[in-house]
Amino acid sequence: MRLESRKLKVAFATLGCRMNQFETSALEDQFSLKGYDITDFESVADIYIVNTCTVTNDADRTSRKTLRQAKRRNPNAIVVATGCYAQVSPQELAKIPEIDLVIGNSHKTAVLEIVENYINEKFENKVFIDNIFRENDFKTFFISTFYEGSRPILKVQEGCNSFCSFCIIPFARGKVRSAKIQDIVNQVKFLVDKGYKEIVLTGTQLSQFGYDHKEGYLLDLLKQLVNVEGLYRIRLSSMGINELDDYLIDFLTTQEKIAPHFHLSIQSADDRVLKDMKRNYSVKQYVEKVEKILKNRPDTAIGTDIITGFPTEDETAFKNTVKNVEEIPFAYIHVFTYSMRDNTSAVKFGDRVSPQVKKERTKILREIGERKSIDFRKKFLGKDMEFLIITEKEDYKIGLTGNYIHAKIKTDQPLNSIVKSKLTKVGYEREDNLATIGDSYADTN
Repeated sequence: MRLESRKLKVAFATLGCRMNQFETSALEDQFSLKGYDITDFESVADIYIVNTCTVTNDADRTSRKTLRQAKRRNPNAIVVATGCYAQVSPQELAKIPEIDLVIGNSHKTAVLEIVENYINEKFENKVFIDNIFRENDFKTFFISTFYEGSRPILKVQEGCNSFCSFCIIPFARGKVRSAKIQDIVNQVKFLVDKGYKEIVLTGTQLSQFGYDHKEGYLLDLLKQLVNVEGLYRIRLSSMGINELDDYLIDFLTTQEKIAPHFHLSIQSADDRVLKDMKRNYSVKQYVEKVEKILKNRPDTAIGTDIITGFPTEDETAFKNTVKNVEEIPFAYIHVFTYSMRDNTSAVKFGDRVSPQVKKERTKILREIGERKSIDFRKKFLGKDMEFLIITEKEDYKIGLTGNYIHAKIKTDQPLNSIVKSKLTKVGYEREDNLATIGDSYADTN
């Protein structure tokens, strides 16, 4: 397929997790540096690239719908499916006539090269995918940086070794690969020199950082980062409690530069369901980790993920989850509805919970999460707090505390400034049906 020699327009759509957002950003940079025009996905483009998600059946449907919409927007465009759905179910996508190329995560760094070869008619292949568990794949992992407002987010790790029974991600992302510690330290120093104050470290399973190269683990990385001169705050993305030993917890809760905000996914608060999920911990063990964190640093925000409607979650199990979730001092909760995925071991259980029951359970837990979010922020009403200005709006700015309280602030201070304010009001807003951003206000001193 040959396109005109004019400057080609490329449009991207990103579905799913932050990992995809980071990788789309990197792809946009690659295409832009090569001379392509990056345009909005809703406009007419020559090439459409959809970074797909496959975490649920709904994610699959949304991915297919988005890909088909692209071809309808411009029937002569090249439509590319990449990402996790493309990795896990490439032949399923290849059967869709609107899709020209299917490029799995195993080839995501080569998307530009593959697209250009396709344009120049150097091959007729449609699917590009390798088994991402091959021993020789991804020996080297490179840091990627994504900017969210005034905060650089560093993807320093990829993949997961846990293989929870419900999760397709290890099949889509592969085993753990980590960036080199010195490379991360150098990138953080570079960003701090540019004036950034908060650095967010993220990965598919950040707490498994270093499980591949063995040159050092998350604790070793953090010990070096807290010594970076001029760095104000380090924030960590989602972690598993199985990797949080006493040494790591003590360090996380005694270093002022590490944000007192930890997202620790529990997934269920019933021991039998946790066992069936292959989470390898009990509710009691989870609570003990949380209690140790809060004992050392009481103002810490603990966030979590919970799945409703897992096949073995009967009424008793759900009641246990509700009871335990009420008692655990969560600052916020993200609730997801179970979706059976091929290739996961949970398939053997079938899909026993009806859609209506799943919907009702999700509603119950989300309401609990909303209340807990408000209750957590109410504890800080009237208190002096430090906010990092991360977003500018027309009439106000949004500041973020170390313990993940977002607040609307009227201030003349620019992005990336530290503003001392009092929290004066808390409320709640929904965003994408998840408990994400607080409708809170703060007054500058």
